[in-house]
Amino acid sequence: MARDVPLPPDDEMVERLRGGDEAAFALVLDRWSPSMLRLARSFVSTNATAEEVVQEAWLAVIQGLARFEGRASLKTWVFRILVNTAKTRGAKESRTLPFSSLLPEDEGPTVDPSRFRSSDPHPGHWNPGQRPQPWMLPEDAALNTEVRAVLAEALSALPDRHRIVVTLRDIEGHGSDEVCDMLNISPGNQRVILHRARAAVRTRLESYFSAAAAQHQDAP
Repeated sequence: MARDVPLPPDDEMVERLRGGDEAAFALVLDRWSPSMLRLARSFVSTNATAEEVVQEAWLAVIQGLARFEGRASLKTWVFRILVNTAKTRGAKESRTLPFSSLLPEDEGPTVDPSRFRSSDPHPGHWNPGQRPQPWMLPEDAALNTEVRAVLAEALSALPDRHRIVVTLRDIEGHGSDEVCDMLNISPGNQRVILHRARAAVRTRLESYFSAAAAQHQDAP
């Protein structure tokens, strides 16, 4: 399958794409389109519109290959085009996402302050029993499916831009510099948004694992 074939270096891939190599285009289309669709969906209201955004982005990529200068990786450049296309479509739907500055949703404590000690001898340390516990992922396939569902639910509950940043970093595997470049945000803002997104997801999973552990203890 095309997804099992390693991509050639950017300079070779760009040359092949500029030369109209259909196999090269099919390779990147198959490899990147699922991630592009997930990202586009965060900017627009329907799956159908997200698919249109991806199609428009690929058309813009083909038309703009002559202008690609290699200042960023080819993938980053493609995803930047996707983001710009999705933002334009999202603006028409009044779903604009102001990434450039922090919003009220980025303020306040990330973790419930009651979980920390407020007095000596260890102010700021975890209260007894409040330290996050390491998780043992279930081996059972059904439970793994349940965990994935909880994770998907936690991601869907995030504010749009939190979901976009954590998806790009932790699911799609992009580096912080790439995400800042794609979304045109500062490294500091990217760190704040990512930290809060991860904390929210962790809190939801923590609740799930705590409930699962209690249910297991109560089982005969």
